[in-house]
Amino acid sequence: MLFDFSGTLFQIGTYADRIRAALARPVDDAAMDVLLSGLEAGLSDPEVVVAQRARDVSAKAHRHAFTTWYASVPELAPVAELLYEQLKAPEHWVPYTDSESTLIQLRRDGVAMGVVSDVGWDLRATFAHRGLDRYFSSWTHSFEFETEKPDPLLFQHACGELGVDPAETLMVGDHPAKDGGAVSAGLRAYVLPAGAAPGEVRGLDAVLRLVGDDSS
Repeated sequence: MLFDFSGTLFQIGTYADRIRAALARPVDDAAMDVLLSGLEAGLSDPEVVVAQRARDVSAKAHRHAFTTWYASVPELAPVAELLYEQLKAPEHWVPYTDSESTLIQLRRDGVAMGVVSDVGWDLRATFAHRGLDRYFSSWTHSFEFETEKPDPLLFQHACGELGVDPAETLMVGDHPAKDGGAVSAGLRAYVLPAGAAPGEVRGLDAVLRLVGDDSS
């Protein structure tokens, strides 16, 4: 079984908390609403839109994409690099409540597991910070292959590392086009609905049902 990272097993802490930490000063709710609205509006800024293209094909492109977005809000421009470093910092990522229990059960069932993620840095330290790295024996990071999901290369590489047949492998993610694109490499895919906040139950019990585990 292959898992996506962000939005599937982990979610990063809220932008409000991260902004307050980056600015290192109190920010009241009204001022925070302005900053968060600025970030949302920034996603439509032409420069930001261009920066997001192929952002996960290299560490440099990933950093540029996010720092350009953060800097589109004038008040956040001075801390854009710091906000990006937060993005890479393991302590800012929170596993969903049912992530570890799902991985434990899959391990007990003898399911080989790998991570396939569109990302700009090595995720092993993030998983290790929460004690979840031990469940995985394959790590496929897009930036190391200069491509992004749904490129079949990423899924094929992960299956090869695990020594498993793609036809017998399930990709679990949260993006219909990217993670669902695993079918082009011969895998099956299960796409989680969007909307789960950090630390919530993600609904991964559905994965256990798909592999025929009645203990969920």
